Amino acid sequence: MKKTLIIILTILNLGAIACLVLAYGPYNGFRNWFITTTADSWHHSYFAHVIYSDEQIKTVLDSMQTYEAEGVTDASQITFSNEDPGVYESIYEEQVLKRAEGNDLYKVIEISGPKYKGYVLVVYDPSRISLYQSPRMKTGGQQMTSLAKSADAIAAVNAGGFTRNAETHAIYPYGSVIMDGKLYNDKGGNLIGFNYDNVLTLTKESPSSAVANGMRDAVSFAPFLIVNGEPTTFKNGGGYGMRPRTAVGQRKDGIVLFIVIDGDSYGTRGMDMEELTNLFIRYGAYNAANLDGGGSSSMYVD
Repeated sequence: MKKTLIIILTILNLGAIACLVLAYGPYNGFRNWFITTTADSWHHSYFAHVIYSDEQIKTVLDSMQTYEAEGVTDASQITFSNEDPGVYESIYEEQVLKRAEGNDLYKVIEISGPKYKGYVLVVYDPSRISLYQSPRMKTGGQQMTSLAKSADAIAAVNAGGFTRNAETHAIYPYGSVIMDGKLYNDKGGNLIGFNYDNVLTLTKESPSSAVANGMRDAVSFAPFLIVNGEPTTFKNGGGYGMRPRTAVGQRKDGIVLFIVIDGDSYGTRGMDMEELTNLFIRYGAYNAANLDGGGSSSMYVD
């Protein structure tokens, strides 16, 4: 019994030493990853402060900058063409443009890499895309499967962020929300949504101005990944860390791409913003923006 206890204590001590070496050792990779990943999580951002000082956290985050692509979406560059040319410039073009047999509405592309897996939901007719808010927000919202079914949706992904009342469990949208041309929250922020011409519009104008200019459905989130073909630059990852991701983009031919990346399953770590941006570029996005990620990232199809 005594020998077993010694072995257990030794293992625990070695584990504690290994954790200390990771957290405070000469290799900064774990420190940088841990601080940026937890900082990018609304619900668990306090974790970094348990291990590191405010000064250490500030030093890491200050070294990681985001130079967001500027400007407002140029809708004139989006020319809708709902045709399969039969000739493709790359395998990625073929994956997008070649319709699934018997389905001209959408297509799901399964993607994977060394440390991630996910899906691209290709929507050929963006007029079919709309924003839906759970009718159960006062009691805590709904899971994606239930939410999609209550909206009678063929396919769905999560969109904007939210906050939760700890006592009542009620859900409140983060930032501004526009649905069917009506402004529900006027809190500013990056607006990501579709106008009445079905163009994915990324703008930092006021929500009331966006509505006046024809915004149909929109949420607030960040960062913009690509604006009018110009990608955002991330220095040292921009401080966003590796997380599950949800994002939306639109090609110049009007086809919409919803991307959801897993990062919570065994063998996955999610994506940083630079990887996510490059993924959109690979699939031909002309405009793209990040949506709520982490544990919220989910996709429902059929």
